[in-house]
Amino acid sequence: MFTRIAKTVFTLILFVAAVMTAGYAHQAQPAQPAGKIGVINSQEILEKSVEGKRVITQLQARDKQYQADLTKRDEEIRQLETRLNTQQLTLTQEALIQLNTDLEKKRTDRKRIQEDAAADMQNMQVRLFSKVNSELIVIVEAMGKERGFDMIIDLAKSGAVYWSPGIDLTAEVIKKYDASKAAPPVK
Repeated sequence: MFTRIAKTVFTLILFVAAVMTAGYAHQAQPAQPAGKIGVINSQEILEKSVEGKRVITQLQARDKQYQADLTKRDEEIRQLETRLNTQQLTLTQEALIQLNTDLEKKRTDRKRIQEDAAADMQNMQVRLFSKVNSELIVIVEAMGKERGFDMIIDLAKSGAVYWSPGIDLTAEVIKKYDASKAAPPVK
């Protein structure tokens, strides 16, 4: 029994020694330096940079064209509906069928145009935003390397709820992006 107690005590001492050694070893290791993090807001860059404003204006102009075309088609449909309602009793059966056919064709055409416009707007938006994004990535990466950042997070995509205003690089990125667009192309 004595040897059994001695073995238990000895095992307990070894365990305590191992825990203490691990604790000291952990304390002896140098602490990792904190990473340097910056943030940008790509939505703000898009809204405030010269190129971003140009892209938004281009998208709005295309949307306005599509809306004008759809409004014109809506008016044509309304005119046919009015004509159908007011002349329904006086038109021949053949004319009534033709008017209904024309009305359905106009409605179908309008629906197709609306779907095509939505697809075109989405494609244009993806194309233009991707171009801006690829140009911004070059600027942000260069800025990160130049200023020694370990990470730069886009607030518009990150879901971050708090950040220090001192790490926000958005205004500086806008200035550099505008400057890159203002410079004449190198030949």
